[in-house]
Amino acid sequence: MNEPEWVQHAIWWQVYPLGFTGAEKSATREPAAAHRLLDLIPWLDYAVELGASGLALGPVFASETHGYDTTDYFAIDPRLGTLEDFDTLVAEAAGRGLRIILDGVFNHTGRSFTPFQQVLAQGPDAPTAAWFSLDWPDGAGPGVEPGYRDFEGHHHLVALNHEEPAVADFVVGVMEYWLGRGADGWRLDAAYAAPSQFWAGVTRRVRAAYPDAYFVGEYIHGDYAAAVRTGGIDSTTQYELWKAIWSSLNDANFYELAAALERHDALLDAFAPLTFIGNHDVTRIASKLEDPALVEHAAVVLFTVGGTPSVYYGDEQGYRGIKADRAGGDDDVRPLFPPSPDDLSPIGHPVFALHKELIGLRRRHAWLHRATTTMLHLSNEVLAYRTARGPDALVVLLNLSHEGRRVGIAGASSVLAGEAAVDDGTDSALVPARGWAVLG
Repeated sequence: MNEPEWVQHAIWWQVYPLGFTGAEKSATREPAAAHRLLDLIPWLDYAVELGASGLALGPVFASETHGYDTTDYFAIDPRLGTLEDFDTLVAEAAGRGLRIILDGVFNHTGRSFTPFQQVLAQGPDAPTAAWFSLDWPDGAGPGVEPGYRDFEGHHHLVALNHEEPAVADFVVGVMEYWLGRGADGWRLDAAYAAPSQFWAGVTRRVRAAYPDAYFVGEYIHGDYAAAVRTGGIDSTTQYELWKAIWSSLNDANFYELAAALERHDALLDAFAPLTFIGNHDVTRIASKLEDPALVEHAAVVLFTVGGTPSVYYGDEQGYRGIKADRAGGDDDVRPLFPPSPDDLSPIGHPVFALHKELIGLRRRHAWLHRATTTMLHLSNEVLAYRTARGPDALVVLLNLSHEGRRVGIAGASSVLAGEAAVDDGTDSALVPARGWAVLG
């Protein structure tokens, strides 16, 4: 495992800048730089107050629409600003102790990506033709468009050919350029769609120059541990745990969560997954849960199990939003934020306070980064687990029942967060209806 030491203390606040700043949905032909990246600066103290140690930024590079159709990997999207704006943001973040990881879309590009435009203009003899998987008609020449492999049926997303050495050279160059400008690592978008040996070669080369860089791959299904082992990356997104959290809470079926935590523990033997209950690609947790009050229970799980937690902007305020399978279907979960934290609705204050409390708890117990769980009590509606690393341990109690429930607490004696009545005589605690507690 190559994970840099600093990641043990990392808690990300994930921001999708194009949505957060209200950028236009599509790039214009000759846009004027809007300097919207600077709109994030008033929110840096907010991120610190939340307890985050870094920003996980969505796409910031020049693109055609949503950022995942990159056109220039060495330029900030003019809808967001300039290189100088990026440098300013990095410096302001660093001054507050906040790290930054960037979203690297290296599986596919937008059609306006210059190497692909060279292919369209020059035909099969274009020097970048090998960068893509192309199907040329007979007699094709300059100006003829070939068939090409795209990303999951999206024709405007042109898949790169990861067997081509020049593509690896290009990705290494992009990564090193932005790490040199102050980024601390990369989220590898759609990492599952590119060969593991490609990531292994790229990360090995980049680490030679930037040994403290962090690499987390987007993987939805499959063998996460194998992806880390063979791809040379540090972590993967933990979608299985995400699904188990909201599904168990909706169905009052903690057996699903317990099974997912058992598999999660096995991953922790090899690496620390990136854990989350919301991101830019999924329905908001407050909308996903049939009872929004159970957002508290979801957050408790996120911050008390092993992994590197990530909070998607707005979730800490109880934002709602539903992802839809249609054009513009992501807009609801990638909203504009107000100009400053002072402009937030007071409705979100209790959820924010909860996140602050739980993140504070986690930061005081940094060993939770690689903690594993042991079930103390398991039923459909009540779950108690011990989360531990070596001699350090906490006990977590979750109650979905509409009445109080008493559970064993394995020697824990004090309530660190939430609400429970501890009975030292019976080594148990009474958890209120629909309640939760973290004990030490």
